[in-house]
Amino acid sequence: MDPHPSNCFILSGLSLYFEDGHDDLDDFGFDDYGSECDGIRITAFLDAGQDNLTPLGRLEKYAFSENVFNRQIVARGLLDVLREFSDNENDFISVMETVARMSEDGEPTVRAELMEQVPNIAMFLHESRPNFPAAFSRYLVPIVVRYLTDPNNQVRKTSQAALLVLLEQGLISKADMETKVCPVLLDLTEPSSDDDYKIEAVAIMCKVVTMLSKDTVEHLLLPRFCDLCSDARLFQVRKVCAANFGEFCSIVGQEATEKLLMAKFFDLCSDSLWGIRKACAECFMMVSNSTSPEVRRAKLSPLFISLISDQSRWVRQAAFQSLGRFISTFANPSSTGLHFREDDIRINLGLHILLLISATHVSTADGEDMHNFDDNHASVPGGLQGGYTRTVSNSNGRPMTTNNTKNTKEKEQTDENFNSFNYWRSPLPDISGELEMLSCPTSEEARKREREEEEEEEEEPEDNCPNSMSSHGKSTSDQIQKVLDCLQPHMDDPDVQAQVQVLSAALKAAQLDSPADDSPTDDSPTEPQLEICIPSDPTTHNSKSSTHSCLNVIPQQLLDQYLSMTDPARAQTVDTEIAKHCAFSLPGVALTLGRQNWHCLKDTYETLATDVQWKVRRTLAFSIHELAVILGDQLTAADLVPIFNGFLKDLDEVRIGVLKHLYDFLKLLHAEKRREYLYQLQEFMVTDNSRNWRFRYELAEQLILIIELYSHYDVYDYLRQIALTLCSDKVSEVRWISYKLVVEILQKLYACGADDLGLNFINELTVRFCHCPKWVGRQAFAFICQAIVEEDCMPMEQFSQHLLPSLLSLSSDPVANVRVLVAKALRQSVMEKAYFKEPGCAYSDELEETVMALQSDKDRDVRFFASLDPNKGLMDTAPLI
Repeated sequence: MDPHPSNCFILSGLSLYFEDGHDDLDDFGFDDYGSECDGIRITAFLDAGQDNLTPLGRLEKYAFSENVFNRQIVARGLLDVLREFSDNENDFISVMETVARMSEDGEPTVRAELMEQVPNIAMFLHESRPNFPAAFSRYLVPIVVRYLTDPNNQVRKTSQAALLVLLEQGLISKADMETKVCPVLLDLTEPSSDDDYKIEAVAIMCKVVTMLSKDTVEHLLLPRFCDLCSDARLFQVRKVCAANFGEFCSIVGQEATEKLLMAKFFDLCSDSLWGIRKACAECFMMVSNSTSPEVRRAKLSPLFISLISDQSRWVRQAAFQSLGRFISTFANPSSTGLHFREDDIRINLGLHILLLISATHVSTADGEDMHNFDDNHASVPGGLQGGYTRTVSNSNGRPMTTNNTKNTKEKEQTDENFNSFNYWRSPLPDISGELEMLSCPTSEEARKREREEEEEEEEEPEDNCPNSMSSHGKSTSDQIQKVLDCLQPHMDDPDVQAQVQVLSAALKAAQLDSPADDSPTDDSPTEPQLEICIPSDPTTHNSKSSTHSCLNVIPQQLLDQYLSMTDPARAQTVDTEIAKHCAFSLPGVALTLGRQNWHCLKDTYETLATDVQWKVRRTLAFSIHELAVILGDQLTAADLVPIFNGFLKDLDEVRIGVLKHLYDFLKLLHAEKRREYLYQLQEFMVTDNSRNWRFRYELAEQLILIIELYSHYDVYDYLRQIALTLCSDKVSEVRWISYKLVVEILQKLYACGADDLGLNFINELTVRFCHCPKWVGRQAFAFICQAIVEEDCMPMEQFSQHLLPSLLSLSSDPVANVRVLVAKALRQSVMEKAYFKEPGCAYSDELEETVMALQSDKDRDVRFFASLDPNKGLMDTAPLI
């Protein structure tokens, strides 16, 4: 055997190799551990030895030893050293002073090792020391700041990473950031600073800015950031600034963005390097969220068009990927049917939809709590219900606005539930007192009359929307009266009737507010202009009116570019996956345009739904339920249901998208239409690959939710058989969730008073599971019985008559795993019910005898569960199934 074996110290997840040949190894404080050194204690050098030194003296000896390896070991073990001395205040201070002296070590590896431990030490001090802020600020923050300018690259990188961790954990105070950290970053980004230092400092400054307050960023870092955006010598600096431009805009707000940053952004978007222009395209949405609607439409839209037609393919690719998100920043209440409070809310409706679409993942954690859809089918994302006041919707789900008084009451009612979540858009003004765009069909005769009236007015300015009437020199009441006259021929339409009621109320309010003499005088101020847009019906619109209608929401060039993303030529010249990006952002674009402009996107959606790439269809399948919420029940039934039906017959990769949100989509349909899908649920049992058990697992989860959408007769006739088939699946995870589905079905039957169907189902469960030749079936019966009792699915009297005797019979099952679940069901659930504790209960004696027999069972686990106190923590028995 080699007398000098190689030893390995595994410290902090790193391996350090050395040879035993060092002459001063004995001075290190460790014995020769041979080849088995994995369990070595780092602070072993503090133990008493032959040197008669105190632990602190021994720490000093090895912390400043001439042997570099000794100093590295001490640096790695600083956290354990602090734990050793944390009880004594004087010793603790001595250790911290030793750490401060060690930070000046001339060996870069020692400094790097020490800096790696700083976040761990800071967290330990934060949790265990009452005077943490003072000690941390005095001893550790100066080390972190000094290492930002260390000449060694590894030490600088380590200090930068440590600084970000400390900021994320909230361990650095605002005062230390403003007086110690920010000044160093500003010095490193001076024009005369070293190039490497400047590039690193800009990167760390852009990362730090997201964790600082608005005031700190605006007063300390924003002026320097503006200068760095124009750095003509180092393109790396400009590229970092462009990549993080959106974060700066979102933090400093609209005023500073438009006043200071907008000019810099224009310069970066026209930079000579394509990488910088590409970075600008990627952060365009965040910049747009920090500007006013006027700047967004007049300045940012043309700028984005220049990026989307850039000479570099990589810039065009990034721009097209950001196009849908940029369009979503144009969302406004008029097109979405939503009202917003005048509180400090920044919201991006389209992006909110995009963030909730799981287009690439199939895990069960994704998309379970998506938007909720309320009873009247208004297009309201569920995640926004704390921060908006919704307009009233008629029976067809079309938005209508109420008068000022009612809106005020609605706003007062939502104050209690208001969620001050920090959204992405600048505050929207309160428009609850204005008349919104009204969706109603207009006949050819009415449109002709309006055109004749417009021709009579001289020098009439161009309308902002089709079929509009402007109040130049006319009172508001006259305009409303004209609209009412136009709607009279269509009073047989329920939509028109509802809108006439709203306009009548508005007319009455206008007449009450107007003075007796309506003649304007030269001194009187000009009456505010009121525009009432009457878009044509989606089924009878012409192309010109469609284009003008969409123009009211977003610039035409943006819409044209978005619609061109399905052009096959784009895949050749821009990106092979451009259609997928179009599909991913389509719900956000649809919400921005509003359901009244769905005709602008309908053809594009149908093209994407038939795309040859299954990833494109899969993306649409994952988001079709969100689009249904936006469009409402009528458009969903007309335009989305056929596409939904096509997805049901597609590849499994596409079908999983509609399956994961099957309940969310079906609940939006009318009962008659929804019932048609009962016949197709069985098709989900067939997959392209029989090993795809997660598909069947997802089906069981969806069926648990779908039960509430159908009558108990439909549940018994259609869902019952699917549930029983899933209960016999080869995969235990599928069986486990299917047992819960069975319990939900039984609960539905008894809740609806269908006791006869419930009894039939119980008899079927008893035959299929209790008398099953396989032990897993009998075990399932015990689990189902326990779940039925815990969920109160049926009266305990009927349970004791129809299920309890079969459950008791399994107490003598030859398989221990079956008896374990029987013992658990009886002891923890059945015996805890008040019904079985009553003196007159017929099964109380037999129940107690069975439990006592299980308590003396030969199997240890059976005895444990039969004797376990129900009030104690229960052991998970899922592995037994």
